[in-house]
Amino acid sequence: MGSLDTNPAAYASFAADVDAFRPLDADDVRSYLHKAVDFVYDYYKSVESLPVLPGVEPGYLMRLLQSAPPSSSAPFDITMKELREAVVPGMTHWASPNFFAFFPSTNSAAAIAGELIASAMNTVGFTWQAAPAATELEVLALDWLAQLLRLPTSFMNRTASGRGTGGGVILGTTSEAMLVTLVAARDAALRRSGSNGVAGITRLTVYAADQTHSTFFKACRLAGFDPANIRSIPTGADTDYGLDPAKLLEVMQADADAGLVPTYVCATVGTTSSNAVDPIGAVADVAARFTAWVHVDAAYAGSACICPEFRHHLDGVERVDSISMSPHKWLLTCLDCTCLYVRDTHRLTGSLETNPEYLKNHASESGEVTDLKDMQVGVGRRFRGLKLWMVMRTYGAGKLQEHIRSDVAMARTFEDLVRGDDRFEVVVPRNFALVCFRIRPRGGGGDAMGGGEAAAEKANRELMERLNKTGKAYLAHTVIGGRFVLRFAVGSSLQEEHHVRSAWELIKKTTTDIVGEDK
Repeated sequence: MGSLDTNPAAYASFAADVDAFRPLDADDVRSYLHKAVDFVYDYYKSVESLPVLPGVEPGYLMRLLQSAPPSSSAPFDITMKELREAVVPGMTHWASPNFFAFFPSTNSAAAIAGELIASAMNTVGFTWQAAPAATELEVLALDWLAQLLRLPTSFMNRTASGRGTGGGVILGTTSEAMLVTLVAARDAALRRSGSNGVAGITRLTVYAADQTHSTFFKACRLAGFDPANIRSIPTGADTDYGLDPAKLLEVMQADADAGLVPTYVCATVGTTSSNAVDPIGAVADVAARFTAWVHVDAAYAGSACICPEFRHHLDGVERVDSISMSPHKWLLTCLDCTCLYVRDTHRLTGSLETNPEYLKNHASESGEVTDLKDMQVGVGRRFRGLKLWMVMRTYGAGKLQEHIRSDVAMARTFEDLVRGDDRFEVVVPRNFALVCFRIRPRGGGGDAMGGGEAAAEKANRELMERLNKTGKAYLAHTVIGGRFVLRFAVGSSLQEEHHVRSAWELIKKTTTDIVGEDK
């Protein structure tokens, strides 16, 4: 036994120590946050001038910061100094208005404030009782968003007549939304096929277009599906790289005829490579023939559907089983925030529910609440609903629609600029705020754009690498129909039209340099 166990004086001495460690001292919280807010302010004022991609090599940070954890405390100012001098120079600046590489990771003052307050409250809202306001605000925010998207009431937690059969939950990413719905669909298919436990899982098949995000195929493996039963259905220019319902039917029927059990179809609104849109209604009609679960991944483009002119992309959603979209991509709500809606919450909770003795309570047992832990993989959960609610409450539908329309207009401007220069081509029709373009291949000539597809790929790779090395713009690429293509994604929260036009001028100049060097 140590002396502290037997000597009360030691406790008294410790309690009287004015320098005792108080990690949540209110004055320190105010002081640290003031300095952090000043850092954030300075960051947003200067981020446009910073290189979008950092010029660092792997392992750079280990050379700047000590390799062993500190044994003693240091002033917070020292921590902030190291942040500025070591961490910031190694950041890829997603907040930069010159960031065009991937779908945006949007943000806003309201979202940042909501994230800060949620972090300070630090609730762990696994059950309604553990955080009544956090649970109910998440439900309210999800129902608000469902109304903006004009989703059927069957997807809402609350309807005019009371509690609905469906509902939603805020998860971290689309990967989680796919995983939990795959698990629910798997269990339903096993029951439907009369399987004894999971013995029949090797007969279950899942389907998606070849343009579907790679996270779908990962989630399928995590959910236990045989990789041999994961169908990636080829797409082409004839459907603008969207899923062809006729091909889907052909593949599903062949599987059913072979004694397999079609289980799950993933349709996408706004694919990552090209922003292709799968026809939700037609896909749902095909899947219904086999009682297969249909999930809609609208992670990026779902946000655009709060605008009436884009809502038709969700036509047929009333016939699907689940849909997810991520406000952290395009609806000004910082990471992480993916909203999953299901038409029947019981199908999800039936697969994911946990009910340990220490979490039992009257509210949960009353049936009047849904404990959100039972709609996700884990048990603990953050207060994500606060920032989403604060964004919608602060800006309202009108400002959010204005934000979407502004980004689409800027993308249309860039598309027009590309089409106006005969050295370039737009590879697929623009949907939303992504333009897929490239230096146009020429027929067998000797310049940088001659020699067909091989030379075009070389020229486009060179263009992308040079652009990104300047620090003045950041673009990414994809491959569509066997062609190397550059992606220009508009939507960073600080972007304005002059940033788009400046990027285009840089693209034109760099292309001219490449052509001149190759002659």
